[in-house]
Amino acid sequence: MASPQDIATGEIITLNVGGTKFSTSKQTLTWIPDTFFTSMFSGRISTLHDDTGAIFIDRDPGLFAIILNFLRTKEIDLLNIPVHALRHEAEYYGVTPLVKRLVLCEEVEQSSCGDVLFHGHLPPPCPPLIKESLEERRSSVSSIEAELPRPSSTSRVTKSSPRVSHIRHASDSEALTPRHSSNSSSNSSPNNSTSSPPGATGGAIEKHVTESTFSRGTYMDPLRVTLVKGHQNWIGVAYPHFVCCYRLKEATGWHLVWSSPHLEGPVERIAINSKVLSSNQDNTSRMIAVGEGCLVRLWGVNDRDSREIGVFDLRVPVDSLFFIGSQLVALSHLGKVGVWHAMTQNWQIQDVLPITSYDTAGSFILLLGCANGSIYYTDMQKFPLRMKDNDLLVTELYKDPSGDKITALSVYLTPKTTISGNWIEIAYGTSAGTVRVIVQHPETVGHGPQLFQTFTVHRSPVTKVMLSEKHLVSVCSEYNHVRTWSVTRFRGMISTQPGSMPLASFKIVSLEDMEPKVNYSAGNDFGPFGEQDDQQIFVQKVVPETDILYVRLSSNGKRICEIRSVDGSTITSFCVHECEGSNRIGSRPRRYLFTGHSNGCIQMWDLTTAVDLMTRTEEEKPVTGGPTAQELVHLLDQCELTNSRQTTPSVSPSPSVMAANSHRLSLYGHGASFQGEQVSEAVSGIDFRITRF
Repeated sequence: MASPQDIATGEIITLNVGGTKFSTSKQTLTWIPDTFFTSMFSGRISTLHDDTGAIFIDRDPGLFAIILNFLRTKEIDLLNIPVHALRHEAEYYGVTPLVKRLVLCEEVEQSSCGDVLFHGHLPPPCPPLIKESLEERRSSVSSIEAELPRPSSTSRVTKSSPRVSHIRHASDSEALTPRHSSNSSSNSSPNNSTSSPPGATGGAIEKHVTESTFSRGTYMDPLRVTLVKGHQNWIGVAYPHFVCCYRLKEATGWHLVWSSPHLEGPVERIAINSKVLSSNQDNTSRMIAVGEGCLVRLWGVNDRDSREIGVFDLRVPVDSLFFIGSQLVALSHLGKVGVWHAMTQNWQIQDVLPITSYDTAGSFILLLGCANGSIYYTDMQKFPLRMKDNDLLVTELYKDPSGDKITALSVYLTPKTTISGNWIEIAYGTSAGTVRVIVQHPETVGHGPQLFQTFTVHRSPVTKVMLSEKHLVSVCSEYNHVRTWSVTRFRGMISTQPGSMPLASFKIVSLEDMEPKVNYSAGNDFGPFGEQDDQQIFVQKVVPETDILYVRLSSNGKRICEIRSVDGSTITSFCVHECEGSNRIGSRPRRYLFTGHSNGCIQMWDLTTAVDLMTRTEEEKPVTGGPTAQELVHLLDQCELTNSRQTTPSVSPSPSVMAANSHRLSLYGHGASFQGEQVSEAVSGIDFRITRF
């Protein structure tokens, strides 16, 4: 038997790779410089030997055989070979020529311009300046200079001085706290009269203000997109401390129209309305609202200028913010409704019962589901003309027979619905897992809606429900389990013959951080999206830090397409929105998926084309749903699942719209959650932390 020394110095080299023996020449292994093998023979890498003296390498023998064949022949056959796995092995062994070939093979299949569904890219905006008043800057400079050691003639204080570095992080100093002025502009030049010259101590203060503002609580990148909302041909994009508005023009595409000043508090909610009739303006204006804790800030944005309309205090945390017609509505789970009317310029707060869900229909209906099992109705079109003792007309519409908490609501206006809303269908879900459909007939206006049908297929609280022309879709908190039914209609109205028929059952499994960043839940709501008279979709984001989304039909869970970030950046939020068609003949509205990313950019995807392509090739490709087992394992490789980290993901049930905001957010939905019990459960051999009600 040859000794290890003879094997290492001879021409014939025997390798034991993962239990498989390979014999080759030293020249074959070392003709490429600076590889794993040249380092091994030079002694820079320690080697292990088996009982026969062969050099042991603990790697995959199948992939090594392909690499060894390349070293022998300088050729590679990629038929039925996993290119990504082979590239990983080639990088380990340092076989640079093979790595370059494999990288090219991968790049041929991918493009930085996306696939056929990629519709456009909006670069990140420039964040607004953080301003201080002259008095605050002078006070800050004086307080810092008083603590700094006096520089001698041979030394000077620099920005990297340990003393200055300590002062930068003294966040309890009142003089160093940035203040926001209502008339500040994002277009102001940094070279103003209050700025300190370069290299002066004022530069340290300016840097401190920036750092301290973005480091309160959980740190977030100032350009991380947290929310995207759309209305007609406008979208509003929220970042941690400012918001932007973009407008679509028919010939020139998307343009950045407006950017807000820097906001001290984190932006938690946004709402946008591109057509609001105002009393003091001849034309329509665009409005964007921002929720910061208990405050609501409202701006009016036109093509030429913008103005801050006001700052309104709801007195409790704002959980949902949206427009109904020309009225801005803010809701809190604690039982408060705030309404601002564009015509009267009036802000009014109404106390109601604790709100657990809501839905809107058209430009005049607001339904509130409450913890006492009742559904309340408000005709927003009559506000503020019809008021009772200066209060909103909030009337009880229906009471659940079991008195369970109303956790999800969906209103469907039939073709026979008039301006008074006398023919309405409502589906709702409860905390007990029940799904009910109630119908308001013209002849029962004085008696309230009548119970039409009840489903008890869910055993967990229902967190979403959607009633459309053809389908009834419900989601419960158990791994976002979806049940769907086909709806039978007669002349547009729901029919009892033969009634709703079971259609599909599937899951929208979504993992998220146990300690989510601001707006994670609100910015990653998975749907369903779409008009109630059209096919609706789910958007599935499996793990928090990923560049892949799965778009699926809400009726049966079938996969429509897979969206992958064109630049590889993490998708931090998304929104499905339908833009108006152009003035050209034959043009129709198109549905887009807007994805916000960690680097501040917005990417757009054409979902109308995706649905059309899926319909054409439905018979040619296999029916798929969410991620396959192999795709799921690949996604989980990107996500740390150890319980020791705060970013441990949890299977994220979809909540109803409103719930206890004071508890940790761990559910998808409109930004609210119920407090749940943290349990551990093994799923497919992997331990997840799950939130249960």
